Parts: sequence; structure tokens; C-alpha cells
Amino acid sequence: MERVLVTGACGQLGSELSMALAGIHGSENVIVSDINGPIALLSGMTFEILDVMDRQAISEVILRYGITQVYHLAAMLSAKSEQNPELAWKLNVDGLINVLECCRQQGISRVFWPSSIAAFGPSTPSEKTPQHSVMDPNTVYGISKLTGELWCSYYFNQFGLDIRSVRYPGLISYKAPPGGGTTDYAIEIFHSAIKGEEFVCYLKQDTQLPMMYMPDAIKAAVQLMQAPASQIKVRTSYNISAIDFTAAQLAAEIMQHIPGFKVKYLPDYRQEIAATWPGSLDDSCAMSDWSWQADHNLKTMTEDMIRQLFIVRTTS
Repeated sequence: MERVLVTGACGQLGSELSMALAGIHGSENVIVSDINGPIALLSGMTFEILDVMDRQAISEVILRYGITQVYHLAAMLSAKSEQNPELAWKLNVDGLINVLECCRQQGISRVFWPSSIAAFGPSTPSEKTPQHSVMDPNTVYGISKLTGELWCSYYFNQFGLDIRSVRYPGLISYKAPPGGGTTDYAIEIFHSAIKGEEFVCYLKQDTQLPMMYMPDAIKAAVQLMQAPASQIKVRTSYNISAIDFTAAQLAAEIMQHIPGFKVKYLPDYRQEIAATWPGSLDDSCAMSDWSWQADHNLKTMTEDMIRQLFIVRTTS
């Protein structure tokens, strides 16, 4: 029986992934942690206040609960990272090294760590960005993710630590609030539409980015971690793809369900970040190595987001 530790469990990805892991391993075998919390979505699981900058505390939690797998999700996201670059670097890079070193010392069997499309940069081919390409990020978040990928590869090659990673696109969810990412507009726009409010988008209407509905993001993490080690050929981070759309295309799809919904575009500093990211990804390596395939497209994601948010609004 696996005993799983999740760091950053109160975040957008962490909260929903933790619930999925509890369903797989049993809630008694999933230890969720964050620097603050807990939150309602994590009820029924053992919660630990844990600062990933404290290596000794990480080691103590691993020993106390007999942890065998770690999902290290604690991080500062792209938009917030630009507001506090030094803290973002320390949390995203030093925090990762602390977790990797504790896992190496304690003989952890597998580690999951999410990278991001932010690891690419302005010189990367923007359409169908290949698995192996130019990577020249010019944001502190992207730099920290590229650095993290190299640390993961180093710990695998030097110490045999079985670390697995995907480069997540923007994530869309109705259960957890946005966490300070550049792609958060794709969540906020739904909330405005449900409320009947005009949405002010901070990206240009023709800015296309790779995106993913949360059920597919969870599927990717679980599927990758369950794959035999012999199938994992990429030890930096895998490209994974699901839905590519512009802000205007998403707005138009929402208008199919909520006629009269209005959007205006007032780009801010987040547009500059988004402009350096790919518009679509080539995820053929993930597809061939561990049979990755997303389930949702723009239509099915939009339908489910609106349905679920209406349910939440009418029952709250």
C-alpha cells in the first residue's frame, strides 16, 4: 500500500489531485500539506502544516507517516512570481531541491513534480512546440521551471530517484479558485458569465495558449505515476496537450450558452508573459511512451464548467 504526501495541497491543482489520490489509495493513506490550511476540499485527509523551505520538517513528515510517494506541488505561479521574483525563485527551486534531497535520503519510490509551458520562451517554436526544443524563458517562473526540470533529470541520473513530470498548460477548474497564474482569465471569465457581468480580459483577444480542463490534468499526473518505469523515457518533463484556444474563441463558446455575455480586452503585464509561451504543444512523446490522451475539448469543457458553476451558485 502506497503512502502519499502532497505538498501545496491547498492550491488549485493540489486540492483536486489530493481528492483523486484519496480515491485511489484511500484517504487514510494520503497526507496533505501546505503552509496554511486546511481547506474544505481536503476534509477527511490527514493535514500537516508544512513549509517546503524547511528540509528537516519535510524529512520528519516523510518518516512519521512512512511516505512512499511524494507529489510536490508547492510553488508560486507565474503572475505572482513576477511581483516577487526572489521569493518565487526560493520557493520554486530551493523548495524542490529540499523535497528531492529528502526523498533521496528516505528512499522514496516515486516523485511527481509539475513543470509548465512557461519553461519555454520567445525563441521556442510557438506552434506544435516539440518535446525537445529551444528553451529560453524570460520570466522568473519559467526560469524556475526550466531549472527544476534539470534538477529532476540530475537526481534521476545521479541517484536513481524516480521523478516524473509534465509541462502543464493553463488549468481550468470550477472547484478551486485561481492561484495567480497568467492563464487564470480562463477561469475568471466563467464566473463573470454566470453572474451576468461583463468580463474584462487582461489578454488580447487573439492570444492563443494551450489549456487543459482539471479532470485531464489529474488524469495526466495519475497515469504518469502509474506507468512502469521502463516506459518513462523523458526525465526532464513531458509535453502534454489538450485544448488550444484564444480568449475570443473561449468567449464565443461561452456565448453559445449565455447569450448577451460581454467581454472587453484590456491587456496588462500578463499579456507580455503570455506572448512568450507556446500556442500549442506536440505531446507525441507522452502519447507513445505512456499512452497519454486528453478527454476534453473546448465544447465539452465549456458545457461542464457552466453546468457545474450553475449548480454551485444555486446551492450556495
